[in-house]
Amino acid sequence: METSKSYRELFTFGEDYGTSEFKFGPSSLGDVPDAIESRGYFPDITEATYGVYGFQTPRPIIVGPEVSEHLESRSDLTERLVHPMTSGLIESSDDRAWTVVKEITRYGLKRYAPSTAGFDGFNCVSALFSGSPRYMYEKIFAIHEEINKEEGRKLVKNVTVIPQPLAVAIAQKAITCTVIEAGHGNTQITPISKAVINSSLLTLNRGGADVDALAGEILRDAGFGDLAKERKFVKIFKETVGLIPMDLKKVMENDHEEKFRFVFKIPGTRISVDLGGAAWQRFLLGEFFFNPENEIFQSYYKRGFRRPTDSYLKGDVVAGTTNLIEAVTKSIERCSFEIQANLYHNILLSGGNFAWRVPPGLEEYATDAATKIMTMLEASGVNNAKVITTTNPQYNVWQGLIVYGLYLPENYEWKWERQEGWILVTQ
Repeated sequence: METSKSYRELFTFGEDYGTSEFKFGPSSLGDVPDAIESRGYFPDITEATYGVYGFQTPRPIIVGPEVSEHLESRSDLTERLVHPMTSGLIESSDDRAWTVVKEITRYGLKRYAPSTAGFDGFNCVSALFSGSPRYMYEKIFAIHEEINKEEGRKLVKNVTVIPQPLAVAIAQKAITCTVIEAGHGNTQITPISKAVINSSLLTLNRGGADVDALAGEILRDAGFGDLAKERKFVKIFKETVGLIPMDLKKVMENDHEEKFRFVFKIPGTRISVDLGGAAWQRFLLGEFFFNPENEIFQSYYKRGFRRPTDSYLKGDVVAGTTNLIEAVTKSIERCSFEIQANLYHNILLSGGNFAWRVPPGLEEYATDAATKIMTMLEASGVNNAKVITTTNPQYNVWQGLIVYGLYLPENYEWKWERQEGWILVTQ
């Protein structure tokens, strides 16, 4: 039976498999999706203790907010806490990672699936890293089919997959643009002209996780080594105190500015972090994302801090420490000269790494991501560029998924040669 538009409006379901968070939910949520961390915990609970912990059946994996309630010692986290999308890619044989992906997908679908008689399954639009190989698409399709069978009901009617940067362009109604999607595990630089220009797609192997690693080094240097071992704590610390410098040299010349000071606290605990005279190092977090080639980071590399790994742009090696603007120009200059000006004139920033704002009183030293990129582009000789940080950049992919699902004809079957269309999911 042909699904009415009203059905599609109610039951188009977006699934953004981000490197840090899984953002999901039906179109009825409006502009802001639901979200859980992209992780799963494999608890060490024996069959004898299921009842003691309130489990009715064996729980081989826990996902969602409940994960925090079951974490054990810090030493257990490395072995039992799995983050499947750290780099955007999952090996085909990594069964534990795919189990986590399956369970966060199930969590999202069950959370919003109604029990009404007219519900015939969601039209699911999934987003993956733009460099995802075919087997990842196949795995996502198979996971939705398996969930239907295991749940004994039709949670999914159709499913499709599109690249995350394309979803951003759709959300912004941009036909010709360059999307810089800064995720936790990588940064995707994607020129788009109605569709992704694959020959110019460049993925930098650095993202929020690399900035987290630097934040951990800063915490260790300040005497907070135990806290630096906890991945979630470091991420929250980075997001809360990190700043993008307009000019790092100027910051360093004024490193004892009292206005740089802060005290970072976790509510409900005695945890408190004060970097004291090293508070200026909060600017290193933003600088590292934009320019890990800055000479100040050489001391970190010399003592073993991991450099971002190299990338490839159609056979050419792009150093992992290439500054962001050099990477953007390399990508755009792979395109026809006729559209390069348009690609520079509509650069869209999406992802949590672009969400840092300038605190009151620090306008002389800190800046926002769009201004930083504009300044760096001008310094490299690119004039008349236009850079926009999308509204709620961490949600743009999901918003684009909903739009795509609402307007993709339901009778348009999946075509592998174009990687578009619907896969019909059976129960």
